[in-house]
Amino acid sequence: MPEAGEHAHPTVGTYLRVAAILVILTVLEVGVFYVPAFHVVLVPTLLALSAVKFALVVLFYMHLRMDSRFFSFLFGGPFLLAVVVLVALLFLFFGHFTLRGAAGGGGAGG
Repeated sequence: MPEAGEHAHPTVGTYLRVAAILVILTVLEVGVFYVPAFHVVLVPTLLALSAVKFALVVLFYMHLRMDSRFFSFLFGGPFLLAVVVLVALLFLFFGHFTLRGAAGGGGAGG
């Protein structure tokens, strides 16, 4: 019997559904890699799919969904900060992601 502040854990069926979704997302990742039409947006698509998979694993298999909101904050806060820093570094070091790089002003000999 769960205690007062404790949530009920998911059933086996829930874990199997999450596993099936993870398999489908993995098949999509492999498919995206091999379809030439997706090569233009390959990296953002794979990053988005892997982020969804990461969230599912953390929420269900690491039980963050059933834990206290405080633990979600302790995990999510630094993770969000890391994502913001990563995106900022991408903009800083890869000129073709910036407006200056798109305008052609960042190239050599320009």
